[in-house]
Amino acid sequence: MSSPKPRRRSTSRAQQKSLKKPAIPLYVSAVAAGFPLPGDDAVEQTLSIDQYLVQNPVATFFVRASGHSMEGVHITTGDILVVDRSVSPKSGAIVVAAVFGELVVKRLMKKGSKTLLVSEHTDYEPIVVEDGSDCVIWGVVTGVVRKLA
Repeated sequence: MSSPKPRRRSTSRAQQKSLKKPAIPLYVSAVAAGFPLPGDDAVEQTLSIDQYLVQNPVATFFVRASGHSMEGVHITTGDILVVDRSVSPKSGAIVVAAVFGELVVKRLMKKGSKTLLVSEHTDYEPIVVEDGSDCVIWGVVTGVVRKLA
C-alpha cells in the first residue's frame, strides 16, 4: 500500500492575506460538562485551531466525511477530517484509503497476515485488503472538526 499525494489547490497572495486569522483566546479553566464551575476570565494563551490540529502542515490535508460507517467513533456526515500522511498507519488507526478508486475512512486492523479496513457501524462488513488489491492508504486521521451551529 503506497501513499499518493492528494492534489492541493493553489492559494493566491490575496487569499493568503485573508487567511490570517485573529488570535482566539484559550481560557485556563476547563468547562464542566456536568456541574457548573465558578467563572474564570484568565486567558492561558491564544489558540490557533490549525496549529492545534496540524502537527505536520506539509503532510496534512483535510477531507469531508460522508456516510454512517464511522458513527461508532463519532465521525458523521459533514465532519472535516484532519489527515496526516507523515503518520505511519498502524493497526487500530483510523485511516483514509482509496479502495478500488473510492475514498473511504475506516479503522485499519491487522490480524495475523490479514489486513482489514473496518467500519465502526454494525451494518457494514469489513473490507479485506489482499496483496495486490487496489488499496492505497492516503493517511492517518488525527483530528475531526465539526460545527455545532
